[in-house]
Amino acid sequence: MSITAAMVKDLRDRTGAGMMDCKKALSECDGDEEKAIAWLREKGLSKAAKKAGRATSEGLITVVIADDGKSAAMSELKCETDFVAKNEEFIAFAEGLAKLAMEKKTDDIEALPAEATDLSGLIGKIGENMQTGRLAYVALSGDGVIGSYVHSTKKLGVLVELTGAATPELAKDVAMQIAAANPICVSPDQIPAETLAQEKEIYLNQAKEEGKPAQIAEKIVEGRIRKYYQEVCLREQVFIKDDKKTIKDLLGKNADIARFYRFAIGA
Repeated sequence: MSITAAMVKDLRDRTGAGMMDCKKALSECDGDEEKAIAWLREKGLSKAAKKAGRATSEGLITVVIADDGKSAAMSELKCETDFVAKNEEFIAFAEGLAKLAMEKKTDDIEALPAEATDLSGLIGKIGENMQTGRLAYVALSGDGVIGSYVHSTKKLGVLVELTGAATPELAKDVAMQIAAANPICVSPDQIPAETLAQEKEIYLNQAKEEGKPAQIAEKIVEGRIRKYYQEVCLREQVFIKDDKKTIKDLLGKNADIARFYRFAIGA
């Protein structure tokens, strides 16, 4: 098979390997690009492969919201340094992931086309290891509002779906609350039974070590569990903008929280 300059260039862009190595790989693999990539990796000639084991502790959180406001997606794209996280091509790749997740209506990175998640070309060009991370997808099933928040560093992002008579302003406040207070669930009934049992055991042991009688210890556990709910359950948390209100108060009787996602680079 005739190996064209365009084929060589495309393989080089994807792997970062040298032009002659790319040409040889394509020749050895009868022009099959995927097999040529594997050949380069086996020979240790793909820059992307060489960088694959390096830590990716920096990155970018990207949120994309549909024009009609009825669906949204959030992506996490990881890299080695903050400098690369600000690279225009890296940012464009992250935005592309979020847009595609919204189009495909999925939060599963494996459900996206392989070429859309292939970072080898960008790794070879920029010279750092990169990895796709988490995806989130939210779509309204009825009345409600989608809220979002992305911190100025772009390393922390939130998507939240409110139902009922919610407003964009309320959704924004709730999204900011999630970003700042890092709840693990919406309400106490969503806390896993094993997690709650572990917390109760810890508080009970603490009370016993303080020398409290059994009856008093049980009451202490109840009080500390209520405080635990206020720390980790979104509806029970004190509102960050007004410490005289909880999020439950803020929502009122006509709005509620259906679900939320919080992505933070490194967490």
